[in-house]
Amino acid sequence: MTEHPDHHPVVMDHAGHDMAQHAMSDHDMAGHTMSDHVGQFRRLFWIMLVLALPTVGLDAMFADLLGYRLPDGGWVTWIPPVLGTVIYLWGGRPFLTGAVGEIRSRRPGMMLLIALAITVAFLSSWGSTLHLLDHELSFWWELALLVVIMLLGHWIEMRSLAQTTSALDSLAALLPDEAEKVVGDEVVTVAPGDLAVGDVVIVRPGASVPVDGVIVDGAAAMDESMVTGESIAVRRETGDKVVAGTIATDSGVRVQVTATGDDTALAGIRRLVADAQASSSRAQRLADTAAGWLFWYALGSALLTAIVWTALGMPDDAVVRVITVLVIACPHALGLAIPLVVSIATERAARGGVLITDRLALETMRTVDAVLFDKTGTLTKGEPVVTDVAAAPGHEPDEVLALATAAETDSEHPLARAIVRAGEQLGRPIPGASGFTASPAVGVSALVDGRRIHVGGPHLLAEYGLSELADVVPWRARGAIILHVLDGDEVIGALALADEIRPESRAAVDALHARGVQVVMITGDAQAVAESVGADLGVDRIYAGVRPEDKAAKVAELQHEGHTVAMVGDGVNDAPALAQADVGIAIGAGTDVAIGSAGVILASSDPRSVLSVIELSRAGYRKMQQNLWWAAGYNLIAVPLAAGVLAPIGFVMPMSVGALLMSASTVVVALNAQLLRRLDLRPERVGGGLPRTGSVPAYRAR
Repeated sequence: MTEHPDHHPVVMDHAGHDMAQHAMSDHDMAGHTMSDHVGQFRRLFWIMLVLALPTVGLDAMFADLLGYRLPDGGWVTWIPPVLGTVIYLWGGRPFLTGAVGEIRSRRPGMMLLIALAITVAFLSSWGSTLHLLDHELSFWWELALLVVIMLLGHWIEMRSLAQTTSALDSLAALLPDEAEKVVGDEVVTVAPGDLAVGDVVIVRPGASVPVDGVIVDGAAAMDESMVTGESIAVRRETGDKVVAGTIATDSGVRVQVTATGDDTALAGIRRLVADAQASSSRAQRLADTAAGWLFWYALGSALLTAIVWTALGMPDDAVVRVITVLVIACPHALGLAIPLVVSIATERAARGGVLITDRLALETMRTVDAVLFDKTGTLTKGEPVVTDVAAAPGHEPDEVLALATAAETDSEHPLARAIVRAGEQLGRPIPGASGFTASPAVGVSALVDGRRIHVGGPHLLAEYGLSELADVVPWRARGAIILHVLDGDEVIGALALADEIRPESRAAVDALHARGVQVVMITGDAQAVAESVGADLGVDRIYAGVRPEDKAAKVAELQHEGHTVAMVGDGVNDAPALAQADVGIAIGAGTDVAIGSAGVILASSDPRSVLSVIELSRAGYRKMQQNLWWAAGYNLIAVPLAAGVLAPIGFVMPMSVGALLMSASTVVVALNAQLLRRLDLRPERVGGGLPRTGSVPAYRAR
């Protein structure tokens, strides 16, 4: 049978949501633009790589450097210039247009530095090819490699920065494609978008509510977990509000529409996600900052070189030295310093069960000093378990649980499933049951060994005029769900059910505290429930009874206190907070919306993986710093040598040697980034082993 009786005696607040219209076109356009950039750099990289192979291989200077002989024929000498021109104009276009933008904004950076180098290399190479300049100034092979390496770096970077719009798409997917509208005595199928305020729709068992409204007929246990985060279905009756995207689990209801389109609660959450994503500030990238300084350094060095060599009466050498300085100054290694680390770090993280979707999140995680955990589905499993069983005088707890299990066997309600799971762990036979019946908002009843056994909440006791057991008072104080078990019209026991805490959560909280990180818990549950879980885990601060639209505000509150906040969640109700946080971390077992709003996704449901992200972030940042210092340091040393600062003692670095050293610096950066692959990200290593208090027992006998 598929009965879903309402066992939940706890009344949850269901406040309305303040909504405002919000156009999503700008956000959607931004998503498409980022996707286009990723595709552009990917296509250009592969095309330019194909063109670069013959350009480099048939370049006379490159052949001399490696000591091999080129094929005979005058056509060979024209392949590098022709293909090099295509590479410059086509493959270099993103950098040239980016340089124009940096000039207009008066903020020189990576694009301008790259554009300067490839333009100087292009012009000097043609000057050498046409015999207008010295043959040493032919840089076709270096131009080709430079463009290819820069395209690779920017492709990797764009891919790591790309922001998915799947969160918004998943929010829309929660709504049904069709709605059943009541028109007189008929039911007409329409699109949710065609509904108007005042219309009445039918929501059948198992179906989603198409729009916000008020129940005008019937009652149902509503699964609101996707929107509110509440793990238990909530009873909604005539006069109660229901929200678009929630599901009627046990019976059908008629709902009068009170809000449609952009005015619905789900649209409001969608708006909050979009606003938070759009307003997230992005720190200036370290590589761009270094490139900006290197641009002025290279330009100043080139100008000084020209002045000095010309003043010495060697204008021809001045041209060679200036061009050499400007080409060598281009940041091969600098362009790959951060993207390579990010690429390897994200790959290493994926093998450790951590998916990085936002590069900035990976960089920021090392500075996080407050982690905000959603309770339901994150610190807890998001499903009820039996935590306590009490028996009336003359009865035993195991007997009470066995009889309740027998009565609940034919029910598919989440609380019934929890009772059955607990009963199966008793290690004793469960008696058979017959005559199963379910009464919404009251409970279930069945014949067990000839005895009429009832299981239900406070309405069941009221129906028989009975009082609850004294044992349940402390249970209620901690916010447990309480069900009584009756044999006929006699109370023989009671059960306490609560959302089960993940054993790994305790180890995660302890490990975060050991690293000086404050642990905060946020939930839509009642204060008593939250305090019970918070006390068990030892969290530092608790936000209870928080509505979905207020979760992002709590994140902002912590940020205003000066904290760098990581938010860990798994539901639609967490999406705005995930987007607002400095780092959004989604439990992989959660919804697509939460995953789409987060910069970090934990493929498992183990909260200790948060520690893995911190370790990865710190290790990655160290590699970024090392690579930046190496890449920038090479330029700081190589540029003066290329300018001829040691010419007075008879040493002037040949152009070919400078080009090879520049390529060698790229290899060093790449090898250093590879060391990240050795990082051990296993949750049990970085987050501790077994929890300090062991597993939660099925129940504690009273």
